[in-house]
Amino acid sequence: MPVQQLKEFLDEAGVEYMCLSHPPAFTAQELAHHVKIAGDRVVKTVIIELDGKMAMLVMPATWRIRWDRLSRILDTDFLDLADEQEFQDRFPDCEVGAMPPFGNLFGMTVYCAEALTEQSELAFAAGSHSESVHMKTADFINLVQPMVLNQGFNKPGAQKPAWLVKGRRRPDDVAKQRVSGMAGY
Repeated sequence: MPVQQLKEFLDEAGVEYMCLSHPPAFTAQELAHHVKIAGDRVVKTVIIELDGKMAMLVMPATWRIRWDRLSRILDTDFLDLADEQEFQDRFPDCEVGAMPPFGNLFGMTVYCAEALTEQSELAFAAGSHSESVHMKTADFINLVQPMVLNQGFNKPGAQKPAWLVKGRRRPDDVAKQRVSGMAGY
């Protein structure tokens, strides 16, 4: 059974949804594996701190956040991953890490990766690590009315940004540098 607040909200809205019980899934990727659907159809819910306020970011489970681009598109200098200790009280009936992507029910602005809007159906944790909800994407968008973002994310297989690659040294390169640096003594 999903979190009671979510279930009541979905029932009141009259949308079709399906609840599934499955082995515990502590990541959206594990959820995709347990319910046997593609990772890009599973919603990853990330709580961020944006200019001192909590907000919810929802994206495909297989995608990563590009913090530099996300900060730019949200026009902020202060964007960070929120600490679980700081937001767990905002989701009183949810297990930590299993918050459903309905930030509007919890007083949070919701930002959604555009890629999710292109899916016909979505699945997400329903407040518990062993329960999920599956519903039509159009119903989700209609009920949550998130701000849809087309930047700030990397899809699987995307090349790492240059600033992450530049200046990286492999451990064997560091050892070679030490040896060559010592030869001059």
